Amino acid sequence: MVQKHYLPIIGVALVILLVAVTLSALTLGPAGISVRQTVAIVGAGPSNNMSTTFTQAQHRIIWQLRLPRILSAMVAGVVLAVSGMVYQALFRNPMADPYVLGISSGAAFGVAFAAFLGVVGGATGMWQVPVVAFLGAAGTALVIMVLSGGVRRSPTTLLLTGIALNFLLSALMTLFMYLNRTQLQSIMQWTLGSFGTASWSKLGIMGATATLGIVPIMFLTRELDILLLDEASALSIGVSVKSVRLLLLILSTLATSVTVAFCGIIGFVGLMVPHIMRLVTGPRHKPLMLFSTVGGALMMVGADTLARTVLGASELPVGIVTALAGAPLFIILLANHRKENR
Repeated sequence: MVQKHYLPIIGVALVILLVAVTLSALTLGPAGISVRQTVAIVGAGPSNNMSTTFTQAQHRIIWQLRLPRILSAMVAGVVLAVSGMVYQALFRNPMADPYVLGISSGAAFGVAFAAFLGVVGGATGMWQVPVVAFLGAAGTALVIMVLSGGVRRSPTTLLLTGIALNFLLSALMTLFMYLNRTQLQSIMQWTLGSFGTASWSKLGIMGATATLGIVPIMFLTRELDILLLDEASALSIGVSVKSVRLLLLILSTLATSVTVAFCGIIGFVGLMVPHIMRLVTGPRHKPLMLFSTVGGALMMVGADTLARTVLGASELPVGIVTALAGAPLFIILLANHRKENR
């Protein structure tokens, strides 16, 4: 843990790094747009005015393709990082996150199942997708709680229940892909994660839902600290543990499900970011949430930039990049957890 008076300096450094990575993400790509042109295009605004600095095609690439994609990655990173922080406090499990517990797979399963039945589509399809994603994620969270015996049971039991359910939902989505090959591409997107279909309209829904889910959590950081205590201590302070847990679970699941609906299953962000930022801020959730917000956006923009550029003309699913980074950390945490229980 870093000393408290250094936290503002580190926070400002992370914000500056996020701005630098965002500018790099806007610039990098096969179109050959320079940093100077990128700054000029962003400064010119969304209206496509004539300029000697950049072309109309370059303006369109930045404002219609790259900018909504990068902002979508930021929103997704914030949501997944904060949701991971919340799940770790709710389930008192350092290895909990929306991906490991199967919440993300539940949201993707809801969308895939609705698409398989022909429920999602038409003019209202963009609004139907978040609804069925939330139903799938909420149903998965409920099943995990019931099968594992709730948060009072062993964290290992809860974790294994989520992993088993994750495997089941992934198998069912594979079955849908086999039975309905017309939906193969869209289901594959949810399975591997991608920001390739990002748009301003989708970003608007994601941003509104993220605000609805994440902003209230900012005012519940004290309750998150209290949840780390035993239930009797929490009740003595005047906190209704069941009500707080239910509210936090609904808020984080809502934000996660809509993110998965539009961006797919992106694993380990909610696991890595809170753990890394906890090394800086310590266990208190107020500074941890602020740092996780910036860290989540930073990690996701960086991962998407790598996924978009590392193979040249081809694009790598962003879920593969985050999994390659997060899986080793998960193994280390699991090994440490086993040592502590010996």
